[in-house]
Amino acid sequence: MDPKPTPRNQNSMRKIAVNNKTANTLNKGTFSFHLFSKFETGTLLLFSILFFSSSILSAQEKDDLGTEVVNIVKPYSPTISDAFKVKETPRLADSMATAKKKVRYRIFSVPVASTFTPAKGKAATVEKVKSIKLFDNYASLAFGNYTNILAELYSNFEISRTDNVGFFLKHNSSQGGIDGVLVDDAFYDTGVDASYTSRQRDVSYRLDVGIAHQMYNWYGLNDDFRLFSDSQLASIDTKQQYFSGYVGGGISMDDSYFEKAAATIRYAGDYYGSSEFNIAAKPEFSFPISDVALKVDLDLDYVSGNFDRSYLSSIGVKYGLFNGGIIPSIGYKNNDLTMRLGVAMYVGMDAENSTTDFFMYPRITASYRLVDELLIAYGGVEGGLEQNTYYGFKEENPFVSPTLLIAPTNKLYEGFAGLKGKLSNSVGYNVRAAYENEKNKALFQLNEYRGFQTNNRGYEQGNSFAIVYDDIKTLTLFGELKVEVADVFSLGVNATLRNYSTTQQMEAWNLPNLEASLFSNFTITEALYGGVTIFYVGERKDLFSLNAPGISTEINLDGYVDANLHLGYRLNNTLSFFLKGSNLFGDNYQKWANYQVQGIQGLAGVTYKFDW
Repeated sequence: MDPKPTPRNQNSMRKIAVNNKTANTLNKGTFSFHLFSKFETGTLLLFSILFFSSSILSAQEKDDLGTEVVNIVKPYSPTISDAFKVKETPRLADSMATAKKKVRYRIFSVPVASTFTPAKGKAATVEKVKSIKLFDNYASLAFGNYTNILAELYSNFEISRTDNVGFFLKHNSSQGGIDGVLVDDAFYDTGVDASYTSRQRDVSYRLDVGIAHQMYNWYGLNDDFRLFSDSQLASIDTKQQYFSGYVGGGISMDDSYFEKAAATIRYAGDYYGSSEFNIAAKPEFSFPISDVALKVDLDLDYVSGNFDRSYLSSIGVKYGLFNGGIIPSIGYKNNDLTMRLGVAMYVGMDAENSTTDFFMYPRITASYRLVDELLIAYGGVEGGLEQNTYYGFKEENPFVSPTLLIAPTNKLYEGFAGLKGKLSNSVGYNVRAAYENEKNKALFQLNEYRGFQTNNRGYEQGNSFAIVYDDIKTLTLFGELKVEVADVFSLGVNATLRNYSTTQQMEAWNLPNLEASLFSNFTITEALYGGVTIFYVGERKDLFSLNAPGISTEINLDGYVDANLHLGYRLNNTLSFFLKGSNLFGDNYQKWANYQVQGIQGLAGVTYKFDW
């Protein structure tokens, strides 16, 4: 019986068993091992290599992979990790290291007595330009050659913070004296206007009233009258006097569909018993809808009048005309585009002839900013029914006869397109082309000459103008350039070129093909200022007719240049003096056929500003 193994004997037996097991494993072509705690780390690494090598050899024997040789060639690609990196704070391998000595700082402070006292800070100020005192009233009086007199008086009274009353008187007259004129050529024009204005929180309104008295002479006699004696010429009463008055006003409201309205009632009469009443009103309504604005305008115009007789007979002339229009439109606006699309619908009634007509016109306008304020394109098509009046004709040509035929002008359309903008902050421009088609366009034409008769009235000597109507198409080109440098200097020049195509008349009588003007204002010193105006009117044509069938001759009116200059000197805030020169080239041109104008005209005056 074997003795019971001790712990030490047990370990010896385990070694023998392991050795036997290892020998059996080697015979089978495999290798394993057990680690003993007394082996060192190097021995463990050696056995691991042998184990993996034996496994690979065994797999090769079983799989029989052959004897092929594979050579792998790979270029060397260095990476950033292969580079030697320098540490930001390298360690110095210095055999000698010197320790830093501590430095101690001490301040030797000695108090010093001071008598300095800081001044209080004061903000810098901008030097202000002395503002010009404005006055509510002024009076002006001037005299010149041809016994010219110019007088003006304006006065404004402030009733309250919101209400004002204004008063304006103007008089311009001349005793005549044009070279070569056979009869009296004196004239005067006097008018008085008053207004009342109130500006409330949500509404503003204005009331106007005025009267005027004008006197002119039909002095445009043809050359045949040079054969008559002074007594015969003195028998011709060439004087015409106009009387007119009006009452009108306007109102505008904020935050309301009703925006504003303007209305006028005007009376016009003359020395020969002519009379005319004209009532006009233009209300405007606005209805904002989302991004667009619906606007509805009304145009109401009624005129009624009579002349004592016609030019060729003693039968009187009466007229009564009413134009009523409604103009709806839609407006749209964004940063660059502004557009309004609308239509104008009119009804025209002729009370004397008992006729009623309906009209429809386009009202389309648009503008687009191509380059901010530098280049803006605009265009549109517009039309309307325009009321003609005796008052309007005599304001344009005071030498008309009191025997006119009054009718409205049917403006079928006017298509236009243009470019405007600024070349710089002080230079602006505008170019425009338009084509217009009008029916019953009014033209001034000389009344026929029936020979000298002592019983003829002053306007029946072939020296007054009638109104004739024709269908005319007009092509217009317009250009304008303006320069403005603050309040020191401004200059503008423009030109208009027109081509007329008539239907019944041989020419567009008394309408020029070319008009141009130049105007400038300048400040020389703080006290001295002035301005220049030069305008050119091209050739025009009129028709000289005799009281006989088919006897008529065209009259060519030469173009003319009229230069005007004014200078002013401010003595102080209230008193200033001025000089005015007109027609400085001294050309006695004819503005109307046989009507020469005054030559060089000089005027000197004084202006006084004051407060009541």
